[in-house]
Amino acid sequence: MNTTQIADYALLSDCHSAALVSRSGSVDWLCFPRFDSPSIFGRLLDDQGGHWSVAPTAPHEVRRRYLDKSLVLESVFETAGGTLRMIDALVLGSDPTGHRLGGNAPHVLVRELHCTHGEVEVAVAFSPRPEYGLVTPVLTPVRCGVVTRGGAERLVLTCPTDLEVDGPNAYGRTVLRDGQVLRLALERTSIDQPPPATRNQHELAESLVVTTRSWRRWSTLHQAYDGPWRDMVHHSGRVLQALSYHPTGAIVAAVTTSLPEEIGGGRNWDYRYSWVRDASYTMEALWVAACPHEAKDFFSFMTTAASGSVERGQPLQIMFGIGGERDLSERVLPHLSGWRDSRPVRVGNGAWHQQQIDVYGELLNAAMRLERQLSDSDQPTRSFLAACADAAAQRWREPDQGIWEIRGEPRHFVHSKLMCWVALDRASRLGVLLGASEQRQAQWRSAASEIAEAILRDGWNEKRGSFTQAFGSDELDASTLMIPLVGFLRPDDPRVVATIDAVRERLTDGRGLVYRYRAASGVDGVEGDEGTFVMCTFWLAHALALAGRPAMARNSFESALQYCNDVGLFSEEVDPMTGAMLGNLPQAFSHIGLVNAAEAIHQAELRSGGTASARVAHTA
Repeated sequence: MNTTQIADYALLSDCHSAALVSRSGSVDWLCFPRFDSPSIFGRLLDDQGGHWSVAPTAPHEVRRRYLDKSLVLESVFETAGGTLRMIDALVLGSDPTGHRLGGNAPHVLVRELHCTHGEVEVAVAFSPRPEYGLVTPVLTPVRCGVVTRGGAERLVLTCPTDLEVDGPNAYGRTVLRDGQVLRLALERTSIDQPPPATRNQHELAESLVVTTRSWRRWSTLHQAYDGPWRDMVHHSGRVLQALSYHPTGAIVAAVTTSLPEEIGGGRNWDYRYSWVRDASYTMEALWVAACPHEAKDFFSFMTTAASGSVERGQPLQIMFGIGGERDLSERVLPHLSGWRDSRPVRVGNGAWHQQQIDVYGELLNAAMRLERQLSDSDQPTRSFLAACADAAAQRWREPDQGIWEIRGEPRHFVHSKLMCWVALDRASRLGVLLGASEQRQAQWRSAASEIAEAILRDGWNEKRGSFTQAFGSDELDASTLMIPLVGFLRPDDPRVVATIDAVRERLTDGRGLVYRYRAASGVDGVEGDEGTFVMCTFWLAHALALAGRPAMARNSFESALQYCNDVGLFSEEVDPMTGAMLGNLPQAFSHIGLVNAAEAIHQAELRSGGTASARVAHTA
């Protein structure tokens, strides 16, 4: 059973695929050549899932960071006899423009070992297990490394030190003395290609220089935010870039599958796909923490992948594969025990066929953010967006599974109705650009008014003194915080203020972190409990800032900041008992929430006369 804490993992990305590296120097998760490819190393989810560890043999202390303005990982191991500095990176190709990270990524993971003091004995253990551990490959020694055979993958490990091959595993030890450097690498090709040769040391050194330079050039060109928590906002922008799939512009919700929302529970989902819902939230975050290039790429991916069905009167699919795939059928991998025995391990995501009517609003809200660029869009894109508005006007009265993708009976969720209102409000404001007739725009405005009346009548609960989860419900839901965030009501409206206060008082734990809702186990169609949601806590900070309460917004924001790990990554949730990370890592929504809330607080403090002296430094 893997007992490594989720917080102990750091992310590597080449904007095609991702790896997670533990504090102890083990690559326990790697999917090549795409984020959603079967894992090559999967010890994250099962002890027999494969790994590649490199670490001192002696007891040691470790500290980690990303090199400045990059996602190149530095781990420093301090032993009694010496110090080892290890640099890990998924290699990026050269990008002279600084705008296209990952454009020619070679699918190589490089690990550079540098003894900076004394001497350190280092152990290497290489145990690849392709296809989520189903393949036990044959390892063959070659000059300066090992080649694997078996399954659909060909892997070449470059390791200039001697390795002993023992069946499907390779082991070795070497002593590095002060000033000595050793570079290792893993390269992947498919079975229909000849295996690449092992890499020489100069080539690997240059690949790390190019990768670090590419990240820094991108960060320098794209990151101009200069408000509170500047370093964390910029770092979150790089994380979002790391979660993007370069060939299409898709952004994955996370790079992992089945990290649980409760240890030993069954709320374990595959997040390696791209959700339409993320569109509007991501668009705002990219505008603040990255640049319009990434925002436009993501929007283009979404409108291209989603086109077709809505125009034919079918519901808008809520999520897609990173290449635009629609069939994301869910299955269980019974041979994997899951992180800390949290079964089942799932690949695919059954929510892809749910009806979630909020997605029309998310897509059109994103279009509103790109209003200037929309005039350059082709006619099919504009026709598709207009069809989304028509669908929102037609479907808003229908129940759905909602933002939280419940697997129980559909309901009339307030958030879903709200986002249908957003779809129609934004469409009517973009009417000329969308090529809509005056009559069509009038129909959109009329439908938006109907939705607004319904929300104010049936979504407000007089007894609870707040907006609630669903029409006629007594349950609170953090998604009602979106009411001021999307401009449905003014942030200082008494009903908005009352809802914000209700969430603060009745949906937070003792740490100030926010639950998405508090329902009994099984009510939402899935047994088990869950932790507090990082994203919802940032929503609360955002709403407080809009409501003119920046000091309270700061407190809420900083409550969430306490639960990033040592390299500035957030998971989806926090265990309410222990404060440990839960859920998939790194979670795009958590980092998106951070960026948008930081900008909202910045603007609120400017309005209230706040100064830079009030800022709190928090660097990744």
